[in-house]
Amino acid sequence: MTETAGTRGTTGSTGTTGTGASGADAVTNWARTVTYTARGFHRPRTPKELAALVAGSTRVRVLGSGHSFNRIADPGPDGVLVSTADLPRTIDVDTAARTVRVAGGVRYAELARTVHAHGLALSNMASLPHISVAGSVATGTHGSGVANGPLASAVREVEMVTADGATVRIGRDDARFGGAVTSLGALGVVTALTLELEPAYAVEQRVYTELPLEELDFEAVAAAGYSVSLFTDWRRPGFRQVWVKRRTDRPAVDFPWAAPATEPLHPVPGMPAVNCTRQLGVPGPWHERLPHFRAEFTPSSGEEIQSEYLLPRPAALDALHAVDGIRDTVAGVLQTCEVRTIAADPQWLSPAHGRDSVALHFTWVKDEAAVLPVVRRLEEALEPFGPRPHWGKVFRTPSAVLRERYARFTDFRDLVRALDPSGTFANAFVRDLLGH
Repeated sequence: MTETAGTRGTTGSTGTTGTGASGADAVTNWARTVTYTARGFHRPRTPKELAALVAGSTRVRVLGSGHSFNRIADPGPDGVLVSTADLPRTIDVDTAARTVRVAGGVRYAELARTVHAHGLALSNMASLPHISVAGSVATGTHGSGVANGPLASAVREVEMVTADGATVRIGRDDARFGGAVTSLGALGVVTALTLELEPAYAVEQRVYTELPLEELDFEAVAAAGYSVSLFTDWRRPGFRQVWVKRRTDRPAVDFPWAAPATEPLHPVPGMPAVNCTRQLGVPGPWHERLPHFRAEFTPSSGEEIQSEYLLPRPAALDALHAVDGIRDTVAGVLQTCEVRTIAADPQWLSPAHGRDSVALHFTWVKDEAAVLPVVRRLEEALEPFGPRPHWGKVFRTPSAVLRERYARFTDFRDLVRALDPSGTFANAFVRDLLGH
């Protein structure tokens, strides 16, 4: 459900179906690091079929694009796994209101092309355009930019099928809205979202190389463009690449801290840049520059595990030095680390809730036994900064600690009890988080 680069360039495909040890079809996440234990996998084709399936099931979870790395989508052996990808792929653009109503199973690449054809745009996109809209906002997925909130910040209304098969609509004027969008799939099956749009714009992208960590003015670097991403392998101090995306309707970028790249680059060192979006300052439509990877390439099978932590933005430099202090430990199992900024978000369970944030994203090698001890050590190093992990990534932070890091957590738990009193959408991940 999340968005950072894989070792093969483009990523984000739907969970894979294959043959398991029992001979039955097995459904996995995109990276094949999680095999779901559901007793059935369903792809309803009509809203009526979906409503009947939900109302007739005791345990339901929804699988989006499969780009999650933990068991947030796993219903367990007594539950059913549902994909909304075969429901009508609604994308209704209202040019006068500058909004779009989009089916939850639609992916951002498809949505962006349609919106752009109407002369409109989303304010931001994640690194991957292949991820589903509903899954992305449900887990707090984001792009980058000091003034840009996570993808959920564009949502005006959410429509979902609740446990009794009824359709519920919750808009911004509803007191429940703060818990309804970044909801971890704990409230219902999201069938549509209404997003706000703005006039289409162009973006140019430039990459700079070898930015030192020593005497880094992080705030200035992060604000140098509309969207800024810093990449490093932590094999030595500093950042190997800085990707700066400028809207062409904004002032020119002044970036005196590092040298501009002279050829296109991939954020994972040594990988070919053919799947990356156009660089070297060539302007293009917003949806062909804001992601790091091109939509027209078929997402590959990813050999990776991912973790990400959002911290208060004023702590960015201290946090980066904390990671640098254990870089010998981190670098041994790391492919790349991406650092981005996100504006504060009012969603109750958004990892950016209530604070302008910096996100430290780690794309690890696909070796869980080697990676998990490093994740624990990393969390220890970041602990002074109150890190909030991305909900769809690998993390070891205890749920009791996470509950303390969200000021509106009790409100969210009350909302879950009100909309899903029978616990239809509460798998092991959700039950552990909620504390029951």
